[in-house]
Amino acid sequence: MPLNAVPDYDFTVRAKVTGLAAKTTYYYRFVAGSDISAMGTTRTAPAATEAVPQVRFAWFICQNWSANHWQAMTLMAGETDLDFVVHLGDYIYETTDDDTTEPTHPAILLPGGGTVANTLHDYRTLYRTYRGDARLQTVHAHFPMGRDLGRSRILRRLLADHQTYTNANLQQTARRRAANQAWAEYLPVDWGDVSFDLNNAAYDNIRICHDFHFGTLVHLVMTDERLHRDDNVVSEAAIAQALGHDPVNGNDLVGSRYFVPQSVLSQFEADDTQRLGRVPSILGPTQTQWWKDTLKASTATWKVWGNEVMMNRLWLDLSALVPAPNNTIFVIDCDAWDGYRSHKADLMSYVKTQGITSFVAITGDLHAFQAGIVRDTPDPATGTPVMIDLMSAGISSQPFFEEIKSQLAGNSLSSLTSLISTSSVLDAFFERNNPDMLYTDRDGIGYASATVVTPTQFIAIFNKVKFLNPDGSAPQAPLDKCTRLTINAGAVSGAVQDNV
Repeated sequence: MPLNAVPDYDFTVRAKVTGLAAKTTYYYRFVAGSDISAMGTTRTAPAATEAVPQVRFAWFICQNWSANHWQAMTLMAGETDLDFVVHLGDYIYETTDDDTTEPTHPAILLPGGGTVANTLHDYRTLYRTYRGDARLQTVHAHFPMGRDLGRSRILRRLLADHQTYTNANLQQTARRRAANQAWAEYLPVDWGDVSFDLNNAAYDNIRICHDFHFGTLVHLVMTDERLHRDDNVVSEAAIAQALGHDPVNGNDLVGSRYFVPQSVLSQFEADDTQRLGRVPSILGPTQTQWWKDTLKASTATWKVWGNEVMMNRLWLDLSALVPAPNNTIFVIDCDAWDGYRSHKADLMSYVKTQGITSFVAITGDLHAFQAGIVRDTPDPATGTPVMIDLMSAGISSQPFFEEIKSQLAGNSLSSLTSLISTSSVLDAFFERNNPDMLYTDRDGIGYASATVVTPTQFIAIFNKVKFLNPDGSAPQAPLDKCTRLTINAGAVSGAVQDNV
């Protein structure tokens, strides 16, 4: 099949091959003159109506070029019997560092100068560089990869086309389009499937929600949780003004996106609901209806949601632990589903009323291994369990334990650091406040795999890898531990956890 590499798409090419047989392994390569690519492998899914005995897949997130190491990809590529892999976000980071801690990665120099990508050339440079890593290339060469395909980190910073780096909330349409275009050029997506229109001037010129059937056993439903969402419910500028901070140039993430008092979130959600004429949403009205219709119509044994941000409740009750004004209940991460609680309740209520069972979310973003029950309402005493959320830590990005210490430093909540002195203390603290948590490890890197999915069980493995050695080198034997979680079909009350 002849293909033309043209400068309009940075000399990238793609081929949509049709007429393939179901449940078949294919091999492919690209030839350009005397240059021949490495051999790639892909497997087509079984027909949607075929009963299959089992499916195996893996999911991974957040490979920061300049952090830790990427040995988890070598381990994942070694799982040769995976049917596919899914990337759930932060395939690239749009920020670069002068010094890197990943031993084999040189520093990235952006064409536009500086350390933050802004232009199409900058984003192309990032994708070209990331795709140059041999371990990531091996993962792509060994397995078909399910969409979301890890859209760039900038897409979590540009909600509805507005940046959230500072309190100013500036519109940056050109930057959004540049990030979208480079993503579509450098990742293996069918532009027809994802409705990518380069000539459409609107910021939402791309649609990536999609679903895949693997026989009658697994129905994978992928959503886009950045492009169509409403802005963060709590305004950074409003919080900055209330604290006497700079409402334009500052960055008041604590109090607006992280560690938000529950009462503050409720008030802002009520205000946003009145302004929008509906509750603030992550999926947006059109995608929400697609998600509901797709799940309702699914006849697969296991419904698996490729979900980008945490569904589990993560609250912290400090009413008896600290003095006013912080003696209240905090929502830890309002960038996740906790920050859009009415929208989350609507989706989970729908799952309950429609009788959708054997429903599991595979999730990323938080940089933690975590598993827990999700209810139609978040109170364990009254809510009905409707799904299990399984979250993977990042390939290399800073673990949540380190991030949360950074967030608490230098503000009115800094006294909390004494309550979370170690990662195990942090995990225990959060589990006491969130009893639906079944497993937590918030100080790790690695990936997750659904090692066996059968008509009766969904068995997931959290593969935690070691950090860098004291001398800065990557560990020769990177695997630290594996934790297995077993979910029975039809059950949403819990998951059996054990080490393997």
